[in-house]
Amino acid sequence: MQLNTFKPTLEYAKQLDQEDSLSSFRDEFYLKPDSIYMDGNSLGLLSKRAERRLIEVLNDWKEQGIDGWTQGKHPWFSLSEKLGEMSAPLVGASSEEVIVTGSTTVNLHQLVATFYSPKGTRTKILADELTFPSDIYALQSQLRTHGYNPDTHLIRVKSRDGRFLEEDDIIEAMTDEIALIILPTVLYRSGQILDMERLTAEAHKRGILIGFDGCHSIGAIPHSFSKWDVDFAYWCNYKHLNGGPGCVGGLYVNKKHFGTAPGLAGWFSSKKEKQFDMKHILTPADSAGAYQIGTPHVLSLAPLIGSLEIFTEAGIDNIRAKSLKINHYLMYLLEKELSDFKFTIGSPREDKKRGGHVSLEHKEAARICKALKENGIIPDFRAPNIIRLAPVSLYTSYTEVWEVVQTLKKIMNDKEYEKFKNEREVVA
Repeated sequence: MQLNTFKPTLEYAKQLDQEDSLSSFRDEFYLKPDSIYMDGNSLGLLSKRAERRLIEVLNDWKEQGIDGWTQGKHPWFSLSEKLGEMSAPLVGASSEEVIVTGSTTVNLHQLVATFYSPKGTRTKILADELTFPSDIYALQSQLRTHGYNPDTHLIRVKSRDGRFLEEDDIIEAMTDEIALIILPTVLYRSGQILDMERLTAEAHKRGILIGFDGCHSIGAIPHSFSKWDVDFAYWCNYKHLNGGPGCVGGLYVNKKHFGTAPGLAGWFSSKKEKQFDMKHILTPADSAGAYQIGTPHVLSLAPLIGSLEIFTEAGIDNIRAKSLKINHYLMYLLEKELSDFKFTIGSPREDKKRGGHVSLEHKEAARICKALKENGIIPDFRAPNIIRLAPVSLYTSYTEVWEVVQTLKKIMNDKEYEKFKNEREVVA
């Protein structure tokens, strides 16, 4: 896709909207008047269908009481499995390999507790220095639990430029001391996509298990976890998937690992038909359901029913195609309109290496974000200098992207940002 095929006019933006095959899905979402939401890579917007499904589940509780576990419109006892089946096409897995459960960090703890088996010289965990901090906290905690010092046993691959990771550097770090690898699918700051297929193959050549954090890729890009033979993965469902704040997370376990006892067992690890036997010996499910721990948070699962229905109808390949085009358009306009203001695009230019957002760097980023919000545009700030802008395929229009860039140009021309402090709010 060539940037020079675009035009910088409002009329052209409107033409792109008319040609957009996903434009009808905008009507599915609650869009605030006089506001443009560009933070869907941090928290997706509420859809009307997600709201309806939540109300239906509440009604099941109201009408059925405890019988809602097995009766009603959306029986709760099997809801995590149902949502796992609906999520499976988004990660390229079979339905039994995916379960919607827990939260990102809880699921990471579960998976590391299950698959980190230090033996002999293989005692270290490999991660990277650009990953989201919560993953590092969990890995440090797991190492301490095993009696290892995180300062020596958590290896973090360095970035050459502070933005991106080189797969060659990651592979070089796959030494005979590494027992487990945890990497992001998409880097949360720059939006870089790692080559998961290559990294998995290289890890397996060396006898190392590898898992991925899919928080910034699920719902934005297609995956082929089963085809790539990825060992496990975990993710949240409130960003691109629009499941709502605190929405229950998801995890994938390759079926070749079924039968591996969960490191953190609980009642919902059970086979469904055995769960109510109330035995003190666990019979784990012969699926990803074995890696659940406790009772699912039903009211936080409910909105995801509606959201996943929308994704099923729209199709992840169509979503990715628009995402690539609208982000190209955004980058084109940023370079065309803001060339005088010392902005830098800190995201990969190659389609296969860029996720669902664009990172715009500027030394006054925190102040600029505040000025954008004052102008009705919701961006995302990441210290020290990143403005993350995320046009979401299901509800962002090309006209809105054009308006965002024009507003940025006005803010910079008029120096509107100067009235704000260049520091983040409590929640950035």
